[in-house]
Amino acid sequence: MKRFTSALMLLVILASMLAACGGTTASPSGSGAASPAASAPAASESPAASMPAESPAASESPAASESPAASESPAASTAASPATSETAAAAAELPNIEGLDIGTIKIASQTPLSGPQSALGTGIRNGAELAIEQMNERLGTNIQFAPFDDQATEDIGASNANQIAADQDIMCVAGHLNSGVALASLPTYKNASLLMISPANTNVRITDDFGANPAYRIVGRDDVQPAVAEAHARDALQVKSVYILHDKTAYGQGVADFFRQLAEKDGIQVLGFEGTDEKSVFDPVLNPILAAQPDAVFWGGIYSEGGPLLKQMREKGIQAKFLGTDGLDSSELARLAGEAAVGVNYVTIAGPVNQYPAAAKFSEDYQAKYNTATPAFAAQGYDVAALCAVAIAKAAEKANGRPTRQQVLEAMKEVSPYEGVTGNVTFDEKGDRVPATYFIIDVKTGDPAQWDAQNTIINKIDIAPTGQ
Repeated sequence: MKRFTSALMLLVILASMLAACGGTTASPSGSGAASPAASAPAASESPAASMPAESPAASESPAASESPAASESPAASTAASPATSETAAAAAELPNIEGLDIGTIKIASQTPLSGPQSALGTGIRNGAELAIEQMNERLGTNIQFAPFDDQATEDIGASNANQIAADQDIMCVAGHLNSGVALASLPTYKNASLLMISPANTNVRITDDFGANPAYRIVGRDDVQPAVAEAHARDALQVKSVYILHDKTAYGQGVADFFRQLAEKDGIQVLGFEGTDEKSVFDPVLNPILAAQPDAVFWGGIYSEGGPLLKQMREKGIQAKFLGTDGLDSSELARLAGEAAVGVNYVTIAGPVNQYPAAAKFSEDYQAKYNTATPAFAAQGYDVAALCAVAIAKAAEKANGRPTRQQVLEAMKEVSPYEGVTGNVTFDEKGDRVPATYFIIDVKTGDPAQWDAQNTIINKIDIAPTGQ
């Protein structure tokens, strides 16, 4: 196995020995990624390092090829299997409940539909809506869609969760984008026995604290993606010193703390570690970076602040490499940072939609319905809503009519494995996807319209979650 794979396995194992982070601040952001995350895992948790040795993607070393082949570019890696959005597996797994009296049933979503993170939140919402429409055709039912705008704010998300729980017709929640918002809402969902399947939340507590009762997720975790980023920084980019910034959110501080601990363990000099809730003028944090002259700046946060931060960083003459995680996974980064975005490297748990062969028809359907290219996390939004529909259908079949929320929760345990548009979805007993895929992206353009066409994939790695 090449050096990157071995190093990454070691880093992920080391992460299990690191009690993590603050990130307990109740704040408006966290990613998806997007926007995932919150506090770090307990020291007793052991992040999984079982990267499949036989996986071609896992055995690729970014250090061996800093200029990936054209075949690894999202522009070149178009989806090869023209499957329908309603996958064959979905059709095979869905029971025949046509004719059963199930009454009014709804699937809700919670994402930011307004504010600076709405680009990703709207993509998830649209993906979920499209899935419900297509699953209704398959089921012969009329499951309704109830989207909620959490504005990437924990208080609003928690308030929405109370409304969702009070509506007894809602049997499942597709959400959230931000882990901090999800963690603020999950106690309400749990008390209501209401299934939540997340398309984006990466914070370890989502499944460590609420796994399978009532939380599942179809993306990776924050005790792995910072390890992927740190290994890439050390081995591929040859970073010797780093200045770490975060946005003081559950997600941002969480990934920043993991990155710091791993960097210090591996001999990367950490010249600074600082949180900021600044949105527009970043001089107070950039001046110390200019003086420190690090090889790289690691940003734990979302594109909405990361873009202006990066632009101002370059205007000040700071030429350090700029690194991050899935909070940067949006063409909005290019819109906000312009040409300063070129050269950014980030790890994401979503990746370009054309990296999922089964998502070709979904992407066409999305473009036709919403008249826009498919953004990051929209395919995940589709899959979580489809999984909700499958769980509801299985519960209705077993109940021979309208199921209870508890019956939907129980039915969810029988859904895995499921062939979604993002590939085979298999859950462990905690509700984590096994394995999850992590992409390392090299930004090649400052033009948002060329984001997917020009950015390249440095590496694509499948890694099992904690304890696998």
